[in-house]
Amino acid sequence: MYWTVALALLVYFILWFIISKIKGKYSLVDIAWGGGFVVVAWTGFLTTFSVTTQSITILILVTLWGVRLFWHLARRNWNKPEDYRYVNMRKRWGTKLVNLKAFLNVFVLQGVLLFIIALPITHSFANETATFAWWQILGIVIWIIGFIFEVGGDLQLENFKKNPANKGKLLTSGFWSVTRHPNYFGEALSWWGVFLVALTQLTDLWLITSPIAITLLLLFISGVPLLEKKYQDRADFQAYANKTSKFFPFIGKKGL
Repeated sequence: MYWTVALALLVYFILWFIISKIKGKYSLVDIAWGGGFVVVAWTGFLTTFSVTTQSITILILVTLWGVRLFWHLARRNWNKPEDYRYVNMRKRWGTKLVNLKAFLNVFVLQGVLLFIIALPITHSFANETATFAWWQILGIVIWIIGFIFEVGGDLQLENFKKNPANKGKLLTSGFWSVTRHPNYFGEALSWWGVFLVALTQLTDLWLITSPIAITLLLLFISGVPLLEKKYQDRADFQAYANKTSKFFPFIGKKGL
């Protein structure tokens, strides 16, 4: 089962590497991120045809989350210039073996990270002792809260940017008034929910590597730090940061 998922992800990211080469920008891999989890979920379902309450719940939650994120990023990034992060990568790579470096450092790396974060999904279809207990209901509630934060934050930011009067300004209202990164917080929280839904017994606690991985990734590596660095020298951002938690909402300026 796990090898089947790994193979599906390899094929999926090879296809996105080809698409990115045709379009001339590696940043399209960001679009592939959400869809990759949907690939994992449906590979698991079509391989096992598991119809337990747990597996079907996982399938629904992940499909909703992944398709929404895929569509959101596709609309935003498909026809835009390459993201500055990938432009900087190209500069560091130089002119030798660029395609190989891009494939390994961008597409394969994202595939490996996705495989790790998606372990609760894969496990929910491979698990023959599936149950549905109170903590799994709690997991659904946590997933819903995370989804609301992520989607709400994205929609508010999208609408804010559509208004020409807001050009050059920071969004500091709504979800953005309680955390500087509501979309990233929501994404991480959703995966804590998925983890709880996938948890059937104490021996499954190793699956906690998934929500820990996505939380650390967003908080310290790929999400929050890049945006914080981008705006750190702006006076309005500094004022915003002094009164708003970086990641976890409702805990004030001293909060993480």
